[in-house]
Amino acid sequence: MAPMKTHTFKGGIHPNEMKELSNKCPITPVFPSSKTVTIPITMGGAPNTALVKAGDLVAKGQKIAGGDKFMNCPVHSSVSGKVKKIQNCVVTGNMEVPCIIIEADDENRTDFMEPLDPFTCEIPAALERIKEAGIVGMGGASFPAHVKLNPPEDKEIEYVLVNAAECEPYLTCDERTLQETPEKVIDGLAIILRLVGAYGIIALEDNKAYIKPILESEIEKKGYGDDMRIQLVKTKYPQGSEKFIVSACLGVEIPSGKLPADAGCIISNVGTVCAISDAFRLGMPLIERSLTISGGAVEKPCNIRVPVGTLVSDLIPEVFSLKENAAVKIISGGPMMGFAMADAQFPVAKGTSGVTFLTEKETYLTEESQCISCGKCVSACAMRLNPVLMVRELKAENYSKARKLGLMDCIECGCCAFSCPANVRLVQRFRLGKNIVRAQMAAEKAKAATKEGAK
Repeated sequence: MAPMKTHTFKGGIHPNEMKELSNKCPITPVFPSSKTVTIPITMGGAPNTALVKAGDLVAKGQKIAGGDKFMNCPVHSSVSGKVKKIQNCVVTGNMEVPCIIIEADDENRTDFMEPLDPFTCEIPAALERIKEAGIVGMGGASFPAHVKLNPPEDKEIEYVLVNAAECEPYLTCDERTLQETPEKVIDGLAIILRLVGAYGIIALEDNKAYIKPILESEIEKKGYGDDMRIQLVKTKYPQGSEKFIVSACLGVEIPSGKLPADAGCIISNVGTVCAISDAFRLGMPLIERSLTISGGAVEKPCNIRVPVGTLVSDLIPEVFSLKENAAVKIISGGPMMGFAMADAQFPVAKGTSGVTFLTEKETYLTEESQCISCGKCVSACAMRLNPVLMVRELKAENYSKARKLGLMDCIECGCCAFSCPANVRLVQRFRLGKNIVRAQMAAEKAKAATKEGAK
């Protein structure tokens, strides 16, 4: 299967990258000023239950939440200390979810797993190690890694793609990881290749082409030249979306409603492959997270590594400070697909790639005006949908027609809204519309099940 010559995809946009604010800043380990972490009980997969209670002493790396279902992905304490309480707290997405609040002590007790050789152990043992380490996709979706790396038998996996595009403006923690720990990236990818028996490709946007020789040197040093390669793709948003990484690297289109595995691919984030390496080499669960703190309202943007569960507010002003009265919007993630938050009192989770503090000049706070049917949203849509028609049907509450136009295929990347001269809140409307459609589908399914049961 030959790669596309252009290594890109149709549509997309070119927002200001703003990478220069932080891409020269090394990843610095820091600790919350309160010495307290707020760890969501579930961070990907099936809902977990707490395995500890208030007053319990826990060690760093100790499992504190989990479940017995295949889709459960356990959660571990990121510090050693005492469980203060378990209560609902606001997390990314502005939802309140159960969280375990732990106050750290100075003893630094650890409860890691024993190191395990990923190239000599049995495949089931390797998958179990990844599950027990609580590893999920760290690009934002937080899908359990042990599930992704164990595809159904009828899915033949030919390629493993490491998504190193990092196409979101402002975010640079993956870029720094590739520079600072290339050996860990290559090791994690090699482990995955051994598990699924595929060929590896690290997809790197060409604005980070200077990293290519660093990674190639590491590949040569480890003797993996026949097993993996680096592929440059065009710098364009949303290049990091799984459908477009596959399209750019392999010239293959993932069918509507299907997954990368249906196209013979598994896609993993830079942070995820590093976490897999740590789980085997160090026995360390996923308890730390590298992320970017950036935006025009930040005095000195930076890349940091924190314990999972660190409240962003506990990093101000000890780790970074904000310009006075400058931040008008706080986003968990990047400005295109991140979630606007009311304040900084939310925890860093496994899928938190950054926090962006935007000034008024960096945001679009103008009111919507009338759509003029200019078609710019259609040209920008990389999914080849027709946003202007979909939003018309949603406004008219014609949800079935919106669905026929491809509403459920929308990846909510924000290209349409970015291109709209009328500032129509397209993504918000699509997100709400999809929720309504899902509720309707669930109701129809329940109704059909009731009728079937009555026969």
